[in-house]
Amino acid sequence: MIRTVLCFLGLLIGGSQGVLQVSISLKKVELSVGESKFFTCTVIGEPVSLDWYNPQGERMVPSQRVALHNEGVRSRLTLYNAKIEDAGIYRCQANDAQGHTQEATVVLEIYQKLTFRDVRSPQEFRQGDVAEVVCDVTSSPVPVVSWFYNNMEIIEDTEKFQLLQNNNLQVQRVTKADEGVYRCEARVEARGEIDFRDIILVVNVPPVISVPQQSFNATADYGESVTFTCRAYGSPEPDVTWHRKGVQLQESERYVMRARGTTLTVRNIQQDDGGSYTCKASNKAGEVEHELFLKVFEISYTHQGHIYLIKIFPDGRVEVRGRYGESILTIVGVKLSDWGRFDCEALSRIGGHQKSMFLDIEYAPKFQTNHTIFFSWEGNPVNISCDVMSNPPATMLWRREKLTIPSEGAGNMRVYSAPGRSLLEVTPMSDRDFGRYNCTARNNIGMRFQEFILAQADVPSNPYSVRLSSVAQRVATVTFTKPDSHGGVPISHYLVKYKDISSQDWKDMKSQGTQTVVLLTNLEPNTTYEVRVAAVNGKGQGEFSRTESFQTLPIREPSPPSVQGQRGVGKAYRLGLVKQDDGGMPILEYIVKYKTDKEEQWMTKLVPGVNDFVLLQPLQWNTQYEVEITARNVKGLSEPTFVKFSMPQKPDITADSLFSGLGLGAVVGVGLAGLLLLLVLVDVSCFFLRQCGLLMCITRKLCSKKTATSGKSKELEEGKAAYL
Repeated sequence: MIRTVLCFLGLLIGGSQGVLQVSISLKKVELSVGESKFFTCTVIGEPVSLDWYNPQGERMVPSQRVALHNEGVRSRLTLYNAKIEDAGIYRCQANDAQGHTQEATVVLEIYQKLTFRDVRSPQEFRQGDVAEVVCDVTSSPVPVVSWFYNNMEIIEDTEKFQLLQNNNLQVQRVTKADEGVYRCEARVEARGEIDFRDIILVVNVPPVISVPQQSFNATADYGESVTFTCRAYGSPEPDVTWHRKGVQLQESERYVMRARGTTLTVRNIQQDDGGSYTCKASNKAGEVEHELFLKVFEISYTHQGHIYLIKIFPDGRVEVRGRYGESILTIVGVKLSDWGRFDCEALSRIGGHQKSMFLDIEYAPKFQTNHTIFFSWEGNPVNISCDVMSNPPATMLWRREKLTIPSEGAGNMRVYSAPGRSLLEVTPMSDRDFGRYNCTARNNIGMRFQEFILAQADVPSNPYSVRLSSVAQRVATVTFTKPDSHGGVPISHYLVKYKDISSQDWKDMKSQGTQTVVLLTNLEPNTTYEVRVAAVNGKGQGEFSRTESFQTLPIREPSPPSVQGQRGVGKAYRLGLVKQDDGGMPILEYIVKYKTDKEEQWMTKLVPGVNDFVLLQPLQWNTQYEVEITARNVKGLSEPTFVKFSMPQKPDITADSLFSGLGLGAVVGVGLAGLLLLLVLVDVSCFFLRQCGLLMCITRKLCSKKTATSGKSKELEEGKAAYL
């Protein structure tokens, strides 16, 4: 009996040694894009081949990014510079001489680390512009991006900041006060990953020029010098250059520039130095220029030992005559533009002195407005403004039919005065209040008057060219042309009235402001409607346009469904249903028929009309399917939409690799449990057939008498020892 059991165990152990056992050092690995990783596959047994297969089921061979190294019962797979498309299930498959195959798998998940792409700092913007601070960051899954300024998070959109969909930060009307460090922080919640970039925002301010003195006088051929000053402000600090006759001036013996170019000294002035000099200031934000003028006097003639100078300006109205110790400025045909300060400056080699005089020009009143017609209606106040320029200031009066309106007003009229303006407020109470009003302005130079007309406003005329477009079962678009006359008062909105031709009740629809397009909704299908349009202003509602008729479309079958394929999970496939023309009635259901391309029998699935997708399951791996989808409403069925799609190959985690998913210790444990169960069955068989074995020993130990022979006891002990 003992030999039989030992022989049986030998066969069992010998048979188990012929079974291959495959394991991989790792079962699931997460790897970042660009990283490298190796996997070791170990086989217990005597394999004749040991191969790796990629997630597409293809046998892997060495390449630039793949290395394979086999050492008998071990094989190492190395992946370099991982890419997103490398993700999936990798198989290590072993084959023995008898043709048996075993495999183990490892799941490789690839993710993209937080990566900031070309995030520049500083980022510069022009003052007053809308600044978009760029923070281009990517990862998988998509990161959550937050912005911080002055150590505080910018949580929501404000008048100053807006968070854009592309994760950039928009700053409205950027100013110098918005300069500083902005932090762009990206997080991936699933991995607890976080990173940030500090971006310096720089605001460039366009240059502004300040000129203390606009024009200068000098005498030619007397070795005189003139210094122009041009102060420029901006950010960054502007560069200042000087130009004359379109050519930039360079530092020379005659042109001396100081204080970073803000001062220009012209030495040894000659007659041809007269004219304009241009100061230009420029920086990153822009460029600005300012003209300064140099008037150069020349010797005209000499009389009795006195030198006389004459300078005539280009327009011929201004003439300067002088000799040493005296200068006379003559202006012919004085204009308002001549009003202002005149400076007389005397210079010598040891210094100078300046005296200012002011030219005051008096003139008769001049009216500043051409708006002389005003509209109103009974009970609606209107302001008539009379604006005047004059020197000295003018007194202003209002007249109505040769009667002077008192300055404090009278009845339904009020007068409000301000320098250079008189405002007459009239509240018409009857037709007599409409007509002509006269504004008279007078000073010691002269008198002027201007006539204003207060006209009675009217309601607008009727709109015309009413058209219907985009007519469907329940909606229609009304377009029209605005009236030729608004009645003197701006139109506030349009009123569209429409009704069923069989009804007497009109329904109202207002336009959005003065838009001439109105959408009518909630119409009944296959119904004739009448529509008309009127304009409304402050006076009231104008006449209606000509009534137009239109008929909504009848209820019909839906249009064919529009479908978008989307891969599902496992053995399912999801088809998205895009909203379609429902024919005037809600979609009740979608009738979905599907089958494999090798079968004739269709399977049918009903999907409620409110759904926006169809989920087909369970499907077969690596199989092409044909789908026919039809929409149904109360009117009937639409034309079918046909879709084809293919299911992927079965994932590489198979039943054959079930044990390969277990560790080596677990496999040994399962084998020992099976061996123990077999020993128990053998022992029970020996108990019933031959009255021997461990169970027989225990039974006799408990039940037999103490008078048993020593020989039997010895035999039993030997049997026990055999099993232990």
